[in-house]
Amino acid sequence: MSHDSILTIENLTIGFDTEAGHLTAVDGISLTVPRGKTLGIVGESGSGKSVTALSIMRLLPQPMGKITGGSICFEGRDLVKILLEEMRKIRGSAIGMVFQEPMSALNPVHKIGRQITESIRLHTTLSQTEANQRAIALLQKVGIPAAETRMQSYPHQLSGGMRQRVVIAMALACNPKLLICDEPTTALDVTIQAQILELLKSLQAEFRMSIILITHDLGVIAENCDEVAVMYAGRIVEKTDAKTLFARPLHAYTQALLQAIPSLDSTPKTRLPAIEGMVPGLAELKPGCRFAPRSGRPYTEEDLMIRPPYVEIEPGHWVENSRVCVGTEIRNVK
Repeated sequence: MSHDSILTIENLTIGFDTEAGHLTAVDGISLTVPRGKTLGIVGESGSGKSVTALSIMRLLPQPMGKITGGSICFEGRDLVKILLEEMRKIRGSAIGMVFQEPMSALNPVHKIGRQITESIRLHTTLSQTEANQRAIALLQKVGIPAAETRMQSYPHQLSGGMRQRVVIAMALACNPKLLICDEPTTALDVTIQAQILELLKSLQAEFRMSIILITHDLGVIAENCDEVAVMYAGRIVEKTDAKTLFARPLHAYTQALLQAIPSLDSTPKTRLPAIEGMVPGLAELKPGCRFAPRSGRPYTEEDLMIRPPYVEIEPGHWVENSRVCVGTEIRNVK
């Protein structure tokens, strides 16, 4: 792992034992999270984004979920191989996580003050009084008014935006070096979304954290991310810096996602381009190019059966080099 990256994932494969047999949800992905920067992972629901995030925290549903191959190196330690007891020390202290739905991330029967201080007491040597003071300071930092009073509130007494701020405060309780945000603004209205993302940006600058931001919204990626990985059906199909991705998308799936974004210069009252069909279920995944059937381009059975190579087309710009989904002029670049 290079010194300028905090987390390196190599050939990670994750599967689930189901009634239909063992199904692979994440299929040999590789990622790097630069220190102090934000990596965005974008893709439709069912692409494997959240499963990847849960695997970093070793929180896959048990006993069905299994990491079956590859490594997740955090500051030189392979999180796949360390004991669960060691992982518990890292989880919540060195790596924090903001979940998609704050109501399910918070315990409904405990006051939020208790939930934040519990994490602080678990990972530090602070006394209860000091932990209370730190919790109040965290609530103030994430923009919750009357923080001392709010310590006595139950989750259901707060709005969605407030609950998400509490979850962020909990994730930051022990000054993590890496913060994983799994669709942190999905359940919130647009104004609150912008506030939460702005908050994450300012907290990142203050704490010098690295962030993994998982989303299906390319607008969020454009505004907040330094590097981007585009995920489809359990694989990374394209990976580069945000500027390059928007200026020169190479894979048909990335291009289709970008075309589906409304723009100011599009013709009024015309339909937005949409990607036909759905992300295939785990039992339907083929070994070859998985986007070919939805690409609107001609493909053969061979395209579905032979896995395309994953290549670096230009420095830092990787793509799954599919005959169907990548143009000839790109594929022939040596």
